[in-house]
Amino acid sequence: MSTTAQTAIPHHIAIVMDGNGRWATRRFLPRLAGHRQGVESLRRCVRACVARGVGVLTVFAFSSENWNRPADEVSGLMDLLAKALAREVPQLSRDGVRLHFVGEKSGLSDKVRDGLRQAEAATAGNGRLVLNVCFNYGGRWDIAQAAAALAARGEPITESSLHAAMGMAHVPDPDLLIRTGGEQRISNFLLWQAAYTELYFSDRLWPDFDEAALDEAIADYAARERRFGRTSEQLQAAAPGSLRA
Repeated sequence: MSTTAQTAIPHHIAIVMDGNGRWATRRFLPRLAGHRQGVESLRRCVRACVARGVGVLTVFAFSSENWNRPADEVSGLMDLLAKALAREVPQLSRDGVRLHFVGEKSGLSDKVRDGLRQAEAATAGNGRLVLNVCFNYGGRWDIAQAAAALAARGEPITESSLHAAMGMAHVPDPDLLIRTGGEQRISNFLLWQAAYTELYFSDRLWPDFDEAALDEAIADYAARERRFGRTSEQLQAAAPGSLRA
């Protein structure tokens, strides 16, 4: 485990798991092999987060734009999700992980939707780590569906009401957002929730992102000063034990 001080551990980490396809291509393997390896990396990351005291882990598993990928890859991803749920949920439950699936479920097959519901129900009593899997998700979709829900109920659209109607309302906003694979953009992920999130970009492809890489990201986060619109002087004055005139 990292020697990073416990107080510096982000409560909520979000990850854009990028690079599965490139990982496979570099090894002359089909892209789906990279996605399978990506599942292994996610398993490793979940356990590392539990061990380090992270409270919430949110991962971008399948974006609403990913439907534009080759049909065989999309079909393979759906099959991979169904198999991963059946295989991983018992262990996740034993580890105290609670699953939430965030995204537009109407576009998914009955088999996949049933699998998501069963996985959420099977882990509903767990509280060690909340694992949000964003599947068929987009940040713009989340904002739009929240606004539409409020309008349909005749409720005023305010910052607080919009936030409460979003798919991530059950957890606080992310403290740290990691993107693997070398790209430096957030790709329509948690657009609303990442307003004050610290961003960290790793050159490692997702299947290669291990515990050491996670610790590097956490250490980088711990070295930053999160001001939330205030000045450094204000933060120092408000710090416990600070001297005041």
